[in-house]
Amino acid sequence: MPDASLANTIALQKSRTESYQSQPTPLPATKAITLSCDAPCPIEQGMRLIGGKWKASILWHLQGEGLRFNEVCRQVPGASKKIVDARLKELEADGMISRHVLSDKPIAVAYRITPRGQSLLSILNQLKDWVMDDGK
Repeated sequence: MPDASLANTIALQKSRTESYQSQPTPLPATKAITLSCDAPCPIEQGMRLIGGKWKASILWHLQGEGLRFNEVCRQVPGASKKIVDARLKELEADGMISRHVLSDKPIAVAYRITPRGQSLLSILNQLKDWVMDDGK
């Protein structure tokens, strides 16, 4: 009896293998949509500005009042201070935030969102609403 069940198992596996190796059914023809962008694409440019990890979160938390460095770090607890510092420098270089030295000894700085950064808040708010409505 064990030989018969073994033979059945081998035959079943062979038929499955043959069915996987057959040609796939072609998909129905659909209208091709091509969206060409000149390099670099405006979406790509926008994602370079805010697409880095933590950049959008930092901008979002700076929308009220200026925050000192450690306060910014507390707002994004998943990021190390080194990463927060790097993202703040990138946002400052892109003109999204400004850095204000409060004192030299000990060094104390505050970061504020610029008008250019403010212009992104509506997009971030739409993203937040979309995520909340999507429920995933």
